[in-house]
Amino acid sequence: MIVDPEIEAYAIAHTSAPVAAIAALRAETEAATPVPDMAGGAVESRLLEAFVVATRATRVLEIGTFTGVSALSMASRLPPGGRVVTLEANEETAAIARRHFDESPWGDRIELRLGDALELVHEVEGPFDLVWLDAWKRDYGAYYEAVLPKLADHGVILADNVLRHGTVVDQETDDEDAIALRGFAGLVQADERVDNALLTVGDGPLVVWKRRA
Repeated sequence: MIVDPEIEAYAIAHTSAPVAAIAALRAETEAATPVPDMAGGAVESRLLEAFVVATRATRVLEIGTFTGVSALSMASRLPPGGRVVTLEANEETAAIARRHFDESPWGDRIELRLGDALELVHEVEGPFDLVWLDAWKRDYGAYYEAVLPKLADHGVILADNVLRHGTVVDQETDDEDAIALRGFAGLVQADERVDNALLTVGDGPLVVWKRRA
């Protein structure tokens, strides 16, 4: 955890509680998966909803569904006719996601595609108003280069876990994900096509948007 635990608890206590459908999915994620933190935290889920609202998104791309908490959170704030396309390689967690999508009021707004995200991301058609990257960390650079041309002019990319529990600042680390994420952050920072902000919410989502011409 990057933020002091007391501050983290205070932030959660002052963040709107999840609606019933998302709370039920979180509960199953906690009970049925070995690393439930992969679903992201309550504050982060609400932050994603806020980005849907702020960008007036109608089309969202998610790379890395896991059990579907983030996809369901974003779909809950889409207007009728809006769509989340979410990509997942793990059949077991995708099955949990599909079931909860179908049982929710927003299932018709979510399209789950099963397979290798590096292949699937080239098949999806943009533009997307919001893109959420939360899959294989060492492929973040490849995902980013694939989705940036599909991003709407007013759109936003968010990439999760870019602080990697703070290990990215340890120059001696042998954590390959931390090394990859540090490289990814450097790639975005040097990209003259975009502006960006690295947040200290959760595990460090990096927010990216197109630079004004």
